[in-house]
Amino acid sequence: MAKWTPQHEAPEPLEGPVVATITGGTILWFVLFLVQLPFYGWFDDHGHVWWVWTCLAGGGLGLIGIWYVRGRDAALKRHAAEQAAAGAGGRDNGADGAGGARAEGR
Repeated sequence: MAKWTPQHEAPEPLEGPVVATITGGTILWFVLFLVQLPFYGWFDDHGHVWWVWTCLAGGGLGLIGIWYVRGRDAALKRHAAEQAAAGAGGRDNGADGAGGARAEGR
């Protein structure tokens, strides 16, 4: 059987308010945990205690996610600033240096 290969390039990943999305999801997990906590006895009686701990685990993993996406966002912004600075610096040096070299060579 032949291996399937895509016929077109993959689309660019969607960039949006990633930090806000992860933060909102983390808050939601913690709120769900706090809402379920007073009913712990009911969850225990019916064998659904894992629902409570799943919400806590989701909140904890969300904290790791917030740390990760904030670092990623900062790295992307730092990279964009470095590229902009290198582009601006290259244009200034290139215009002065290349123009002078061309004038001297003629």
